[in-house]
Amino acid sequence: MRSAKIILGILGTLAVCAIAPLVFSQAPAAPKRIVIAASTALDGKGGVLHDVRIVVKGAKIVDIYLARNAPKNASVDYDLRNLTVLPGWIDAHTHITWSFGPDGKNAGQGGTTPEAAYAAASNASATLMAGFTTIQSVGSPTDVPLRDAIARGLLPGPRILTADETLNGRGEATGTPEEIRAFVRKQKAAGADLIKIYASGGMRSGPMTMSQEQLNAACDEAKKVGLRTLVHAFRDAVRAATLAGCAQIEHGLGASDDDLKLMAERGTYLDPQAGLLLSIYLQYKDKFLAAPYYTEEGFAAMPQLITAHQEFIKRALKIPGLKIVYGTDAVAGAHGRNAEDFIHRVRDSGVDPLAAMVSANSLGAEALGMADQIGSIAPGMQADIIALDGNPLEDISAVRRVVFVMKGGVVYKNVSPGAIPESDQELPVVISAAAPFYPRIENEMHIYGDVRIRVSTDGSKAASFADESGPPMLVQAAKDNIRTWIFDKHKPTSFTVAFRYRIEEEASCAYENSSVILYLPSEVQISAKGIHTCDPAVEIGHKKK
Repeated sequence: MRSAKIILGILGTLAVCAIAPLVFSQAPAAPKRIVIAASTALDGKGGVLHDVRIVVKGAKIVDIYLARNAPKNASVDYDLRNLTVLPGWIDAHTHITWSFGPDGKNAGQGGTTPEAAYAAASNASATLMAGFTTIQSVGSPTDVPLRDAIARGLLPGPRILTADETLNGRGEATGTPEEIRAFVRKQKAAGADLIKIYASGGMRSGPMTMSQEQLNAACDEAKKVGLRTLVHAFRDAVRAATLAGCAQIEHGLGASDDDLKLMAERGTYLDPQAGLLLSIYLQYKDKFLAAPYYTEEGFAAMPQLITAHQEFIKRALKIPGLKIVYGTDAVAGAHGRNAEDFIHRVRDSGVDPLAAMVSANSLGAEALGMADQIGSIAPGMQADIIALDGNPLEDISAVRRVVFVMKGGVVYKNVSPGAIPESDQELPVVISAAAPFYPRIENEMHIYGDVRIRVSTDGSKAASFADESGPPMLVQAAKDNIRTWIFDKHKPTSFTVAFRYRIEEEASCAYENSSVILYLPSEVQISAKGIHTCDPAVEIGHKKK
């Protein structure tokens, strides 16, 4: 801890030199009045503003008015009229100090080496540049000095709320109710913003790790000292934590509809994840693979678990009044890529794009107890404002293109539209391919990247489309536990899947009279040919494009 504080202090000194023109040059004078022009602005509460001026003074928004009512010859400091403006996002669940160590392997959190401190500062900066102006990091003692350095303006990063130490359920060894209450009070005294509780095993299996009485004590004491409780809970632990009056359920997989209805009745927030976390694990398998938590068996289950989480979200969306917030569980490799879970939610989990934005804006702020400060664009709110090159309500991939970031009235990013290459933003997508009109899935292809398919009937005419909309020449399978398409053998003769990262497993076969071409950023083209029976004598060719 002491080492981390020292290194963060060094980083803070360097950061002051770097950002002083932005932060401190205005200190002697009154706060400058900044005017932002926006043609489309999402207000964070589900409304859309058109052709407005947003006025910022100091750290707060002080006025919003229609452009047509602007004073004559009024100047504009930031012209964002060709972009989509919205409040800075809130990520309800991150592990900001997680990083890969000098050996390239997952170093987890809590490291006190100089390298770990530098990595934590880098994670914070990347997260802010991705449009996330507030996060919960849940939690590590090293979160606290990072949180404080950012709050003092010594480092660029999001506003951080942290749990400091976590309450790890270990059955009776967790402690008596009175011992648990004492632990909660200790965290409050140490400066924690919330209490993080581990009340169950992992996402695949495992019983509750705390009794109902222990959970009751933890969540009751937290309320008494003014702290919220976030509970890592799967299966029966979801109901137990809800009955205990805990504030928010993390993950939630395995909860029944009745459990979710109880959460809605009690006003308990749900923070599920739709794909980013497990996709990161798959992408960096070589870095994470290590017993006891990251095993070959666990990695083999991850593609199916991605789908299970997405199906869980679809089910949760059907529960009236259930409050679903946006949390990514970002670990090493995911910092700065937090927005990818928006894409998994909208494209793969059936979340309405506007609802997805609200979950990371006003609803997320409400869950943090900060709805009167952040999460919406309105007078009196913190000037946390971002802008996207594109409209996420029409194209959810626009969340990858954050070109403007203001936090607390300070501009940290302002780049030209088109300056962010999409190839740097792509993440794994898991799909499955089925042979035409055969009763079983013949093979699975695990492909990294955003999937685009081109179908050609005669080699000269092609139809292009995005995978989320479903192609006109393909019939989407009723079974969607994995993204599945069934090809009509009477129409397409070939198709192409284009993506930007790497292949986890090369396709073992294709279809009768068809070919699969996978495009890689290295300019290498891999072509697989076979027949619908999945003949093992499949031809794999490698060539330059």
